[in-house]
Amino acid sequence: MPLLKLVYYSHHPALHKIAEPVDQFDDKLAHLVQDMYETMYHENGVGLAAPQVGIAKKIATIDVSEERNQPFVIINPQIIESSGSELMTAGCLSIPGSFDKVPRATYVKVRAQNEKGDFFEIEGTGLLAHCLQHEIDHLYGKLYIDYLSPLKKRMWLKKMEKHLKREQ
Repeated sequence: MPLLKLVYYSHHPALHKIAEPVDQFDDKLAHLVQDMYETMYHENGVGLAAPQVGIAKKIATIDVSEERNQPFVIINPQIIESSGSELMTAGCLSIPGSFDKVPRATYVKVRAQNEKGDFFEIEGTGLLAHCLQHEIDHLYGKLYIDYLSPLKKRMWLKKMEKHLKREQ
């Protein structure tokens, strides 16, 4: 499976717009989902949204298990229920080197489709709830730093740019 190329905040338009719904559930989609799993694991992420690899489609892969062996995909997801609120530390593969606290619901229930187009619901608390919200935000053009103050956002963007320059 080929690894997909991550795109970074402010460098790709797919990260800043609402992704398109998926309406074709075929082999091409199944291959993309497998490539997203490979990329997510390679980058040591617990989630990866299609916009993070430059694809403006409502697809996200997730695996919050400690063993990294329980991957699942959410396609065209919608949060249908949420409750509670807490500040949770967030990071993002599209903003390397940055972490900060953002408000998240402590419980969410999501309705989505799998790679075959079958609908399912998933409920989550803790890291799973946080990850579901984070990845769904990506599908609507929102990144966790958009929850931060303008000053903190500028600080993280400067750090990210320095981090990316060091890697080149």
